[in-house]
Amino acid sequence: MERLRDHLLETGYTIDGVRERLGAMAASALSREELVPALRATADGDPLATLIRLWWLGVPVPAKGLAPEVMRSGLVETDGDQVRASVHLQPWETGGYLVSDRKVRPGDPALRPDHVVGAGGASANLAQLVTRRPVGRALDLGTGCGVQVLHLDGRAGHIVATDLNPRALELAGLSWELSGVSGVDARAGSMFEPVEDELFDLIVSNPPFVIAPEGRLTYRETGAAGDDFCRDLVRETPRHLSPGGQAHFLASWLHVEGEDWHDRVGGWLRETGCDAWVAQRDVQDPAEYVELWLRDAAEQGTRSYAERYDRWLSWFEERKVEAIGFGWISMRNSGTLDPVVRVEHLTHQVSLPVGDYVDSVLDAVADAHRAGDLDAARLRTVEGLLDERIGLPGAEDPIRIVLRQTQGLRRSREVGTVEAALAGVCDGQLALGPLLNVIAELVGDGEIPNADAVRPLIAEGYFLL
Repeated sequence: MERLRDHLLETGYTIDGVRERLGAMAASALSREELVPALRATADGDPLATLIRLWWLGVPVPAKGLAPEVMRSGLVETDGDQVRASVHLQPWETGGYLVSDRKVRPGDPALRPDHVVGAGGASANLAQLVTRRPVGRALDLGTGCGVQVLHLDGRAGHIVATDLNPRALELAGLSWELSGVSGVDARAGSMFEPVEDELFDLIVSNPPFVIAPEGRLTYRETGAAGDDFCRDLVRETPRHLSPGGQAHFLASWLHVEGEDWHDRVGGWLRETGCDAWVAQRDVQDPAEYVELWLRDAAEQGTRSYAERYDRWLSWFEERKVEAIGFGWISMRNSGTLDPVVRVEHLTHQVSLPVGDYVDSVLDAVADAHRAGDLDAARLRTVEGLLDERIGLPGAEDPIRIVLRQTQGLRRSREVGTVEAALAGVCDGQLALGPLLNVIAELVGDGEIPNADAVRPLIAEGYFLL
């Protein structure tokens, strides 16, 4: 593996090398499962083009000219004078490499039940969410091809990686070896069974969150009723978090007729005793959702497509599902008897990586909830805050005032003149109560604002305690 890694690096088979060679058009076409532009971009047959065809595109290449390190890797199969990859080997943004089963495309044979999917958008999404602070013990629950371990390496003193699928652990081991990552404690088993009675400073998981009638594919489905698997994952996590420890997950949840999804997901977390933040990032109607995941398994155009599509929709209809949400769940074992949970829907772009400031997000939610008498609090306006005013030309007063964050979660909120004035003078020097008194006199509203009205602005990061 070490010699193979050296050869890949020397050839330029890196994330930047592949992107530069393929170009924007071919990369966009690949996202639509169209290979022709990428095949045209690699038609020269030079060493880098050959590796891209072999391991990125998954097409046969001539055996002649392939380096001995490739031929002896155990990751290719020879058929006459042609060589085909037996796995998908992709460079990753950490500088390492990931080994998974070959990417399935329309017309390919059906996926094996223990298929190990490669890293993609969801993997990158989770890696962007996880806190960047160093930790002692970290757990990658459901490691798959091992991608999260590449991000945890160097930030965690000890890493435990688990998976229900033994084949996943086998390929993840190749990923770590090929990436120069050592010392990972890999264990087979479901959920927290392999780490019973153990505590961790950080738990991350890109779990099998797809909500389906049955668990046909281990990497994405469990067969649990509805969104019960993600609920159970959240509820079992606190038993394995050290004091102050954090957990970051991707998850899906149901929008059920007659029920507020905020209450549904918030209910999972209010029973954990942990501070938590949930951000819904996408919502799909049942038809969109089913099409996405049938397409993910390359089942479009197959004989069973219409039957599975119909059965899946019927399953949702029986449960009165109106939509399916997807997003982030972050938890912190704060050791308090008064935990706080914030559940929100974020549709706009946020600053990446979220892990750079996710600790501040959790801090803000907790501080706003637990702060006592805010009259004595000394607030500071968050850096990068903009005051946007919209009004008629020549009018003395604006119609709308919006506070907009230019950093972090980039939230925006319409506020009144008092809150806008407060944002302009908060520097941590004066207590909030006297400041509000002065602002009320200047604004001329007559009524002195209640300091508690500022609490939501603290929770959302406009003001810092």
